[in-house]
Amino acid sequence: MRPSSRKLDQMRSVSIETGVMKHAEGSCLIKIGETHVLCSASIEDKAPSFLKNTGQGWITAEYGMLPRATNSRNRREAAMGKQTGRTQEIQRLIGRALRAGVDRRALGERQIVIDCDVLQADGGTRCAAITGGWVALRLAMNKLIKAGIVSSDPIVDHIVAVSCGIYAGQPVLDLDYAEDSNAGTDGNFILTGAPKLIEVQLSAEGASFSRAEMDQLMDLAEAGCSELVAAQKAATE
Repeated sequence: MRPSSRKLDQMRSVSIETGVMKHAEGSCLIKIGETHVLCSASIEDKAPSFLKNTGQGWITAEYGMLPRATNSRNRREAAMGKQTGRTQEIQRLIGRALRAGVDRRALGERQIVIDCDVLQADGGTRCAAITGGWVALRLAMNKLIKAGIVSSDPIVDHIVAVSCGIYAGQPVLDLDYAEDSNAGTDGNFILTGAPKLIEVQLSAEGASFSRAEMDQLMDLAEAGCSELVAAQKAATE
């Protein structure tokens, strides 16, 4: 029995509210169960220096968690003077994932920065950030297309992410914190809408897992990501 009483292959409730920030070119508030992440996209008319004269653009991301997003208060990273290794790893993951769904030559020499701020955490924050970050990116791209700044759509596919793991000996979809903190195996799966794999982060937290169990987790991830793509389409179309 899962702590939430969900079925093994059942996602938490998903909602995506767009246009939640007045000044951002694209924004949304994504809620996956009790995990809430505010995502925004900001268009910059200049690409990073390493892309100068290449004709290609760039997608990058920043990630942060509000002090009371969790059960106890975390210090602001700005107050500590540097980002934690976890934060750096997650924002690199978000940027990597979203770039996989973009034709950077069609984008041209400009940069889009995706900001993902966790308002409330209950497991799967990086997955929610990637899924919501794509929505913010999609909305920003729509503005570039409408303004005639780009001649073709730079987005080539949806990008979504979901967590899966082995909890109490059973493969389960979309772990919340109660499951994530006690899972024997924990993984994050990033997929395109096709669906094709972009990245899999899968590790044994308490016990090793079999190839058959890995395949079961992959099947769960594909099903969950299909639901997330549908939610993205509903929010942006």
